[in-house]
Amino acid sequence: MELKKVVALVRGSVLEEVEERLRQLGVKGISVSHIKGYGEYTNLFKADRMTAHAKIEIFSEQSAVDEIVTAIIETAHCGIAGDGIVAVQPVDKVYRIRTKALIKPQEW
Repeated sequence: MELKKVVALVRGSVLEEVEERLRQLGVKGISVSHIKGYGEYTNLFKADRMTAHAKIEIFSEQSAVDEIVTAIIETAHCGIAGDGIVAVQPVDKVYRIRTKALIKPQEW
């Protein structure tokens, strides 16, 4: 079983909706960070041009990645610059700190 990491940068205003949709899909766990940055959309009214977003990180089996990505995109989509991005990254190994053990793919 192959593991992937899904990273999504979304507007803070849609974070709760995205979280709820991921729960409905049965996603076992997510991490959320509040971040700021700029890219396609910049806040021209601020000296540092930064805008606030939420960063969602999910470790998942490859078989569930497309469904997770689709759910995030559909829920976070507003149709204007600054909606965010989703990236899928390969994961070689994951270790559980508590047990100091490598997590086997079937444990996901």
